[in-house]
Amino acid sequence: MKTRVTILLAVILSAFAFLPERQIRGTVTDAANVPLAGVTVSLQGGDATTVTDRSGYFSLNVPKLAQALVFKKAGYQNLTAPITSDSVLKIILIQKAETLREVVIAGQPMLMKKTSSHSVAAAPATFHGSVRQIPVETESYKPINENGFLSVGQQPVTTFSIDVDRAAYSNVRRFLNNGQMPPEDAVRVEEMINYFDYNYPQPAGEHPLAITTETTDSPWNPGLKLVHIGLQAKTVSTENLPASNLVFLIDVSGSMSDPNKLPLLKQAFKLLVDQLRAEDKISLVTYAGSAGLVLPPTAGNEKKVIKDALDKLEAGGSTAGGEGIELAYDLAKKHFLPKGNNRVILATDGDFNVGISNESELQKLIEEKRKAGIFLSVMGFGMGNYKDSHAETLADKGNGNYAYIDNIQEARKEFVQEFGGTLFTIAKDVKIQIEFNPAQVQAYRLIGYENRALRNDEFNDDKKDAGDMGSGHSVTSIYEIVPKGTHSSYIGTTDALKYQQNNADAAGNSNEMMTVKVRYKKPDSDKSVLFDLPIKATSVAFEKCSENLRFASAVAEFGLLLRGSEYKGKATYTDVIQCARGAFGKDEEGYRAEFVQLVKVAQSLDGAQETTRK
Repeated sequence: MKTRVTILLAVILSAFAFLPERQIRGTVTDAANVPLAGVTVSLQGGDATTVTDRSGYFSLNVPKLAQALVFKKAGYQNLTAPITSDSVLKIILIQKAETLREVVIAGQPMLMKKTSSHSVAAAPATFHGSVRQIPVETESYKPINENGFLSVGQQPVTTFSIDVDRAAYSNVRRFLNNGQMPPEDAVRVEEMINYFDYNYPQPAGEHPLAITTETTDSPWNPGLKLVHIGLQAKTVSTENLPASNLVFLIDVSGSMSDPNKLPLLKQAFKLLVDQLRAEDKISLVTYAGSAGLVLPPTAGNEKKVIKDALDKLEAGGSTAGGEGIELAYDLAKKHFLPKGNNRVILATDGDFNVGISNESELQKLIEEKRKAGIFLSVMGFGMGNYKDSHAETLADKGNGNYAYIDNIQEARKEFVQEFGGTLFTIAKDVKIQIEFNPAQVQAYRLIGYENRALRNDEFNDDKKDAGDMGSGHSVTSIYEIVPKGTHSSYIGTTDALKYQQNNADAAGNSNEMMTVKVRYKKPDSDKSVLFDLPIKATSVAFEKCSENLRFASAVAEFGLLLRGSEYKGKATYTDVIQCARGAFGKDEEGYRAEFVQLVKVAQSLDGAQETTRK
């Protein structure tokens, strides 16, 4: 009998050994989202093992029937994470000194309680978040008054500036990964949508921008339609990009001492340094109690010199942000490249409290330098006292990008994968204006872009500032429309205008639903260029639409849920997950898979809050 059992066991083990493999990859961080290097990752009950790199990244091939991975690092609580259908994991290890722990397992956490000398799982993995709670009351966000539906009979034209910023998404991710729902005003839906890459066609004509559109049924408001508009900027290869004159302006005040601030900042900027060429020049200015020049203009191929200067930075003192910006701009002006990329890159938690006497004076300085050809980009770091409203405003006034760096992977995305788009402008002051055909559309609303709205007359005003697009950048906007003759509780009734002359014949005889107009300026010009694209009143079933539309609509729906939007209709987290999973595409970096994990986290947190309210 024992011989038969032994033989059977050997056969089973042999079969298991020859099963096809799958690859599990992911990142390991601590509770503050700082990547952990040297974490041993092993297959539970197997021989497969690997170690995380300095970015906290790991990749491991395991049999398809493998059940769990074990994560170990000295000084941290060991963690056993079940292997699910997802191939990308987000792991948070908690230091042993803590007595109440929550760890994230593939986007679904397990609450850990201390019992005698070890920790045990207290419940199924239906909770989320690390134990660290963010004191949101000390963070600052601009209030958002959500766009409502507008009557085409009253206001057929709408205008807004494009927005390539993506800070809101990584900031929302930071909240969810720390076990908290984000504040509603931290959720800028357009930045969440634009965080992701979309496979839009490259421009092929005379313009450096190309428009792509699709129309389908609204997944969360039956009877309504979604119009998806994609704007793609031309991609320029790195070797053909103009030389750069970059000034790093780094906040080294006392508020930057946390691991996810200055230490993470150093790692992030080193990634950017690795992308620089010999013709690029970089300077380093710091500010705290006073501003100082740490590194004079240095060639981009002097990477060791630049990185050594970064390594010597230490946090301490109050924040004299205004003084630092003035010094950085003076340096950028002194070494100005007439045909190059002149940019100040500000890295801060946004907590400016000393320096130029008030914010309006600071904004005025930034606007003046922008007109002189020196742009400002802002990279936000940290949590607890983060001033999102301040950082966003400065970047907007400076014609630059605004990103929130919550971990080293986000730094890699910003400074390595999207290097050209982050630093090199292809088209500036890009504006979009849309005219709806009243014969086809009864009402419309733009999802997001509340702080990018423009008056219709500002579309033709070349003095009016708007957003810029870098090499390879894409911008996505989604309109929700009420078709002509459709009843919707979102819109009221208004009397027809008495004195307005409308081209009713042209509207009635046309199968056009709307016309999209785009204005932009070339980087070295102050005169705008106009082009447009009429859109037919043709709708395609949602499941037959492109992955671009389906995934973007899933992100938009998630944003509506996070904001508690009055226009969320029948939106649910389950629908968001189902829609997103069916539109992953290639997803080579795993960003779309990570999105699904964040939705699961929000679903658990929101459900727990709902239970508490009851």
